[in-house]
Parts: sequence; C-alpha cells; structure tokens
Amino acid sequence: MANTTAQPHTLSRTAFARAQTLFPGGVNSPVRAFRAVGGEPPVIARAAGCRVYDLDGNGYIDYVGAYGPLILGHAHAAVVAAIQRAAADGASYGMPTRLENELGALVREAFPTIELLRFVSSGTEATMSALRVARGFTGRDKIVKFAGCYHGHSDQLLAQAGSGIATLGLPGSAGVPAAAVSETLIAPFNNLAAVEAQFAAWPGQIAAVIVEPVPANMGVVPPAPGYLEGLRAITRRESALLIFDEVITGFRVAYGGAQARYGIEPDLTCLGKIVGGGLPVGVYGGRREIMEVVAPLGPVYQAGTLSGNPLAMAAGCATLHELQKPGVYERLEELGARLGRGLESACRARGVPATLHRVGSILTGFFTAGPVQDYASAQTADTARYARVHTALLERGVFLAPSQFEAAFVSLAHGEAEIDATIAAFTEALAA
Repeated sequence: MANTTAQPHTLSRTAFARAQTLFPGGVNSPVRAFRAVGGEPPVIARAAGCRVYDLDGNGYIDYVGAYGPLILGHAHAAVVAAIQRAAADGASYGMPTRLENELGALVREAFPTIELLRFVSSGTEATMSALRVARGFTGRDKIVKFAGCYHGHSDQLLAQAGSGIATLGLPGSAGVPAAAVSETLIAPFNNLAAVEAQFAAWPGQIAAVIVEPVPANMGVVPPAPGYLEGLRAITRRESALLIFDEVITGFRVAYGGAQARYGIEPDLTCLGKIVGGGLPVGVYGGRREIMEVVAPLGPVYQAGTLSGNPLAMAAGCATLHELQKPGVYERLEELGARLGRGLESACRARGVPATLHRVGSILTGFFTAGPVQDYASAQTADTARYARVHTALLERGVFLAPSQFEAAFVSLAHGEAEIDATIAAFTEALAA
C-alpha cells in the first residue's frame, strides 16, 4: 500500500477554500480544480524524489510531475544547486547571459534540425511564435492542426473540429473570435487522407502543419506506422512547413525527442517542460533560413523580457547534463514498461475494458476496449470510471493527473518499489 495512514485533509480544504476567493475556481490552471474527477485537490506543500506532500502531511507517489518536466524527480540535488547559484547572482536581467549560450548549445546538439533557436517563457509562446514564423517565411496564412492536439492557449490554436474533414476551425473557447481561428484547419490525428483533403481544398494557402508527434493532451496516442513520414512527405511536396510540438516529448521519449525516436526531420520544433528543469521555459527553432526571418534579423517580431531567464537556463543545463549520463533512457523505458504491464494485467484480471498506450516514460490507460487512434476514439473512454479510480488511488497515496485525457509521467526518481506499490494500489482501486 502506498499510503495507509492518510491524515485528514483539513489544511488542504482550508487553503483551497481561500483560493476560491482569490482565483477562478480556486486554481491558476483549470485541470487542477479536479472538476473532471470530483472532490477537492490536495494543496501541495513540498515535494522530493517521486513524491509530493500536501499541507496535512500526506504523501503521494506522483505521476503528474508538473505535467512532464520533472524527469529527474522533484527537488533533484543538481537542479536545486544550479538554481541557487544562479539566484545568488540575480533573478533576471533582461540582457544576454552566458547561461543562454550553454543551454542553447545543449539543445542544438540534441536536435540537429534546430540550427537557430529562440528561448521564450512557455510552450504557448513557443508554438504561437513558431506559427508566426511559418506564416512570415511562407507568405501564407492557413495552418493545419489536429483535433485533440493541444498547442497552448493562444487564440489561433483554441479551435475544434467542424462538421467535416476539410472544414474551417470553430472557436474552442468563449472569448476567441471566429476571425482568430478562421485560418485554422482541423484534421483528425492519424489520418493522412484528411490532411491531403485540406491541402486539396486550400491549394497554395497552407503555411504549416503543426502536430504533437506523440499527442499527450488527449491521453497518449502514438502515431500510426508511416503517419509522421506521410506528414513530412505532404508538407514537403506542398512547400509548407512541418512543425513538431515537442513541448512534452522533447528530451522525454528520447534525448533528441520524438523526431529522433521516429527518424523524422521537421522544419521547426517547439520545446519546453524538461528544457527548463521545472522552471518556466519554452523554445522554438529550426532551419537557419527559416529562423532568420525573426527580429532583429528579419521582419517577424517576437520578444519577451523574461526570455532566457537565468534561473530557468541554469535549471535546464543541470537537467540536460543529468540526462546525458549513460543508461538514463534505458532506465526510463524499463520503469515505464513495468508500470504499463502491471496496469494492463490488473485490468485483465478484473475484466475491465482498457487500452494502455505508452511511449517511453509517458503513458495513458483509457477505460475503453479501443482502439484509440485519435481524439474521437479517445472520447469513448469511460471518464466516470476514471474519476472513481482516480479518487480511490488518491486515497491510497497515488497521484495521477485529474483527467482521463492527460498522461502519466514516470521519472528517474521512481523505483521498482514505487512502481509495484502503484500497481497494487491500482488493483485495489479497481476493486473498490
């Protein structure tokens, strides 16, 4: 059992009640409110290794990991020391630093498709900027994105599918004007024919196709064999850019990201999460000729006072140096596989319909017999069952993302004991 002596959640409840007087829904990012799974979130006081601890002292084996960046675990000694050293020299300058050079060189070394790059402060900034660059470089306005792929909350990307394959996007949020997504085209993931249809409907007008090479925001949905290769072939033929949003997969599914794992060369890449070692950061970059349209070299404007923040640069350098050590990704693969096998076995033993997808150290178990290959099929999952299991796991000291349509992240701080305790708790949660 992961946590058999749970303390009452008195302090968490008090803190969350106050938060609801300060923030919409009591949170600063919607999924944290637990609306998809019910109940109230534990309010976290501290974290170490693979565990987080709430205000009442309850510990949880953590598979949220700040939604991906904490691949080394919480409060890793090398990352903490790097942040402390950087903070002692000042938190922010708004000027160039040598740490930017160091982290930039590490990123470029890991991603050969990135010849020039720009640091920003979030994944949303990275994808928004990459699309502006794509439009500026190609002189075209339309973009193709995929239903269920999340690329941040900028207006042009908060679009959902319309009534057909080749339809224009419709706003996916109140406050997003129709004009903001009028140039955004939607296609189902893992469907090359839908992408071909978009290019046929809008010849010479599509600037770029942006894709999570391994979507993790509708749950983990691996690309079908040949799918990413097909996107590369179509965009190259149509003189459009292929943008890989590797904010989650970068340095996670391989040191060189999904593009290294699958052998695809995108024109532009967006990174985040792990690159900041747990601090706010984003990256966009790609071929030199494309990135040279960015100011001050070219006419595409993008700026940010906190871009290249020295604390984030220091944390990122420390993290990537740790990930360069021998055996790191083999270990992550081993731990991810152990957890995946255990969860699948527990579902089979109880006759629970489930489909588990895993790519390296990220995974999602969908409560559906499947198959799950796109957003529509992901939505067949039994979200009510997920909510019940989530609550039962939390009571047993295991913290999964509070949504069926998020990923679980395994870190190097997890060990066989924690994985096995998680599987045991999951087995009990299914029974409960």
